[in-house]
Amino acid sequence: MHVLIVEENPALAEVWAGYLRRSGAQVSITACQQDAIAFLQGYGPDIVILDLGLRAGSPLAIADYASYRHPQIRIIPVTRDSFFSDGSVFVHVPNTCTVLAPGTPPEDMAAIVAHYGTDGPV
Repeated sequence: MHVLIVEENPALAEVWAGYLRRSGAQVSITACQQDAIAFLQGYGPDIVILDLGLRAGSPLAIADYASYRHPQIRIIPVTRDSFFSDGSVFVHVPNTCTVLAPGTPPEDMAAIVAHYGTDGPV
């Protein structure tokens, strides 16, 4: 399973990546819209962990491009905001399989990624 992490905090991205790698995933990390889109032009990961608080570009543009370029992709938005607490993220990002908070324990994130990367519904 290949996971793309789009997160501008490199320390947090590395913590997540470490847990995912230990669970057997291949992990790539980008920190902005431009790099994420460039990555998605060449590769089709199974899962994108996407920080909705990105300041360098639009996370929704990344999600749109990922869904268009790779319709089977599963997206896990990460947000600390309550803006999407009403579930509207599932409307704005149709390939969303779940939503996580940045404080989610990394081992829980790895278990969720393993679930959705193998047989969970989109």
